[in-house]
Amino acid sequence: MITRIVKSMAVRIALGSACVMLLAGCAGNIELGPNAVKGKTPDGTVDMQEVQAAYIGSGSGGSGVLSFRGREYEFNVGGVGVGGIGLSTIEATGEVYNLSDLRQFPGTYGQARYGFAIGTASGGDLWLQNEAGVILHLKAKRTGLMLSLGGDAVVISMRQ
Repeated sequence: MITRIVKSMAVRIALGSACVMLLAGCAGNIELGPNAVKGKTPDGTVDMQEVQAAYIGSGSGGSGVLSFRGREYEFNVGGVGVGGIGLSTIEATGEVYNLSDLRQFPGTYGQARYGFAIGTASGGDLWLQNEAGVILHLKAKRTGLMLSLGGDAVVISMRQ
């Protein structure tokens, strides 16, 4: 019994450490929040749906649509992170900044988040920035049971 508990804790610590290293590699010089987009006009908008599960580490997957220069582009999103507990679905909409070319949109985004969800009551902001400098500011509506505070690495890929 004690051996099983120790092994379980070791796996959780290893998972948490791996997520932290991944986040450190993705975070670099990410400046997220209102100051990062102050005085800028959005270059596009996004609508996104995601399912997120968390228990110490977190994982998510979903899809969305980017509206850019009068056209719509579908994309997939997936990620891993640190911090939180629960299971929720997220519907997010928001603005895209620093996007001058569609090829800049896909990639690995560092994410800062805060929020909560209990049933259908929720609140939270999502700020993401990728290695090309593209920033997403999303307003999220969660459904489910989730308490989250932490950071994530999110990968966005365009659908063909």
